[in-house]
Amino acid sequence: MPSTITLAGGCFWCTESVFIRVPGVLKSLSGYANGTKDHPSYEQVCTGKTGHAEVVKIDFDPEVLALPTLLDLFFQAHDPTQLNAQGNDIGTQYRSGIYYLDEAQKADAEAAKLRAQKKYGGRVVTEVLPLSTFWPAEGYHQDYFNKNPNQAYCRAVIPPKLKKLGLSFIG
Repeated sequence: MPSTITLAGGCFWCTESVFIRVPGVLKSLSGYANGTKDHPSYEQVCTGKTGHAEVVKIDFDPEVLALPTLLDLFFQAHDPTQLNAQGNDIGTQYRSGIYYLDEAQKADAEAAKLRAQKKYGGRVVTEVLPLSTFWPAEGYHQDYFNKNPNQAYCRAVIPPKLKKLGLSFIG
């Protein structure tokens, strides 16, 4: 039976482009989590006034990809020491976060954060919170990199990230 976890690692185009290439990931959906406005738009989230994080909801097969392994990859795929930013993407919507569904996921998330804290000298700012709200992003944000591989931002940011993680550029 599939499991679901929601992760915020900066721009959801980048986060999704990583996880859809990981064996055991069944589906990913870009969206907005843990904010105060129902059905927010990308433009509203970008103001920083809705409280949402750009996230990717990931459905995965825990018999192929254990949650601790997925979370360790999450910490490798972005810089968890940057508060409310990833590279040139700045704002609370780009924060680092793990949004869990139950106590078992919370325990795995806290353990993964502890492992990352050791790696990064205690500077990890990733929030670990229950998923309170999730709204899918607009259709044009879904599977963005695979549909727009020549878009300038995608070309500059995503291929180096995939190469670093040993993942294929091809969707």
